[in-house]
Amino acid sequence: MTRAASIAAERLALAAPLVGAGVALAIADPKGDPLQPFPEESACLSSRAVARRRSEFSAGRAAARNAMVKLGIEPRPVLAGDDRAPIWPRGLVGSISHTYNCAMAAVARRGDVESIGIDAEEGTPLEEQLFSAICSVNEQAWLSTQDEPALLAKLVFSAKEAAYKCQYPLSGRLFGFDGMELEIDRDAGVFKAVFTADQPPFNRGDAIRGRFAIGSGLIVTAAELRAREVP
Repeated sequence: MTRAASIAAERLALAAPLVGAGVALAIADPKGDPLQPFPEESACLSSRAVARRRSEFSAGRAAARNAMVKLGIEPRPVLAGDDRAPIWPRGLVGSISHTYNCAMAAVARRGDVESIGIDAEEGTPLEEQLFSAICSVNEQAWLSTQDEPALLAKLVFSAKEAAYKCQYPLSGRLFGFDGMELEIDRDAGVFKAVFTADQPPFNRGDAIRGRFAIGSGLIVTAAELRAREVP
């Protein structure tokens, strides 16, 4: 096994337990040679997109395609809306995330799974000057009690991204980092993102639950909503 293949396998093993039954997860390397996007997907990219953006986009779509194969589904294009959010083929839900050296996609059949959000970030500390923009007063108080607070601040960022991606297909609402407040159980590797304001169909106080893992140079977070959990 090559070094790149070994890292990919390690990262897949890290992330796979974060998603529930019926969700397929796949990884691709933007720095490698991922499958070329479908023409319809490539058309969603701006003509001004830089090389890094194109490679990350290609790897994300390759990961989505591979996840569909894992579900036993013939791969289909994943287009992008004006907001750049993925438009999943009929009958599917999913989420895509990428860093400069790892792209990840989670895909499921629509039904029991209503929405998924995943996020992958480099496993590096968050700059301290960004804490107050991303973390609430309560979150900052929690960070002050932890070792590696800057790394865990990056976790807060990632978990909010995953929860936001999970809620967005249902609410269509745009809001900032103050739109959710996290409760993190570091030992259990789980988090709860609580809405701080009404975002129909979600009400203030509603929560999206997720899981996280740190390792192999990444912070990975995932959140999902099953049909019974949608307000």
